[in-house]
Amino acid sequence: MAEANWYVVHTYSGYENKVKVDIEKTIENRSLQDQILEVSVPMQSVVEIKNGVEKAVDKKMFPGYVLIHMVMNDDTWYVVRNTRGVTGFVGPGSKPVPLSEGEMENLGFMAKGLLVDFEVGDTVVVTSGIWRDTVGAIRSINEHKKTATINVEMFGRETPVELAFTELKKM
Repeated sequence: MAEANWYVVHTYSGYENKVKVDIEKTIENRSLQDQILEVSVPMQSVVEIKNGVEKAVDKKMFPGYVLIHMVMNDDTWYVVRNTRGVTGFVGPGSKPVPLSEGEMENLGFMAKGLLVDFEVGDTVVVTSGIWRDTVGAIRSINEHKKTATINVEMFGRETPVELAFTELKKM
């Protein structure tokens, strides 16, 4: 299997979050979780002063762009390129160019070393998202994708759910 890289996608201004949501829905619908690993709109906290009042707000680091961690092939290219709001991949002509690890680290987007204290069998609680406050045991860990799979009860049956490390807290 080919290696996953980070690619930059150009979008219509103001459509970054909509593109992210649409691509994530397509990933789920077409079962492309092992090919498109992450879709991100990098944000940074900024303090704004309006009418003499300081307020912390999140601003897009790269307005008009979305970062995607994916394995480049015909299927993934087609899914991303044909998402509403996407104008194309960043790169010469129609050939997308992946970002190097050095470029990702310079952007402050890639964690150099992530220390995880989870193990298979540990009981965890979900801290965010639709599964918030759900308790489950870890079935498997994918350090490359930075995710863990836990079982949750849905419709009276145990169902495996893959969640990011950042969404889990050890009990």
